[in-house]
Amino acid sequence: MKKEALLVSACLLGEKCRYDGGGKYCAEAMRLAERYEFVPVCPEVLGGMPTPRPPSEILGDRVIAIDGSDVTAQFRLGAQRALAAARKAGAVKALLKSGSPSCGRGLVHDGLFSGKLVPGNGVTTALLEENGIAVCTELDFAPLES
Repeated sequence: MKKEALLVSACLLGEKCRYDGGGKYCAEAMRLAERYEFVPVCPEVLGGMPTPRPPSEILGDRVIAIDGSDVTAQFRLGAQRALAAARKAGAVKALLKSGSPSCGRGLVHDGLFSGKLVPGNGVTTALLEENGIAVCTELDFAPLES
């Protein structure tokens, strides 16, 4: 029996693709591998950004790096490529990294690099949800277990 495809933030699988050059391995999420075929993506890398890279946050309708550079285009390109990967694999669900300007769902950093979280979705999460893909984060992936 073929497993259902699940788009997954590559950092949650331990890939060292985060802005700080690290990963965010999530052992609890790995049990989903019994049910799903993982489709790992890092939208920021897919958008052409290096690892490591300056941290970025959403400010209004833009994504700004801590050095003041506007990286919105790279984030949008990465989101489009993540959506394309989901479509190619037939994934209708995603497990993404909370708090990320790409992958966060429900809360993202405030755009002022203050450490505060504010309501909102990352660029990739927003695009996936606009296209009918259900997004969960590693903080609440119970819907993927049922």
